[in-house]
Amino acid sequence: MTKMPPELPIEVDSETGVWTTDALPMLYVPRHFFINNHVAVEQALGIETYAEILYQAGYKSAWHWCEKEAECHGLEGVDVFEHYMKRLSQRGWGRFFTEAFDLDAGRARVRLEDSAFVYQQGKVGHKVDYMFTGWFAGAMDQILAAHGSDLRTIAEQTQSAAEPGCDVGYFQVTPRSPIDG
Repeated sequence: MTKMPPELPIEVDSETGVWTTDALPMLYVPRHFFINNHVAVEQALGIETYAEILYQAGYKSAWHWCEKEAECHGLEGVDVFEHYMKRLSQRGWGRFFTEAFDLDAGRARVRLEDSAFVYQQGKVGHKVDYMFTGWFAGAMDQILAAHGSDLRTIAEQTQSAAEPGCDVGYFQVTPRSPIDG
């Protein structure tokens, strides 16, 4: 096992016990705890309903995070997206790789290896990483807005390592059509 470089600062307030990274309050919980809660909500609501809720919440959160980080570190364009992928990877969700990124076209392709969801759930025969989907569209749209573009995107998971014959996950970000809203 190789250790992640200590580039992800974690600070703990000795009075409140609040953990922060990149000046954001964080929660530190075991992976199985988070995934078990995730699966329980998924079972109660159904995958499609839960996926839509997570998409919207993740989109909003990614937009906010990318906006603050771009401002804090003086980043723009693909550098914001790459910084986001790096931080997601450092936080244990999996390893995220930007395989394609075209800001002007509103397109990106992200590969996911070592997904926390796949590690916990295994080969269950369907996509289990859908929680991340809105994150990529939210990040892309924040970067587009920062560049003065009115273009907005939608993201979709096209493959999961939890599916038979697949070793990695893939996500596509594409421009929204007028029908998508």
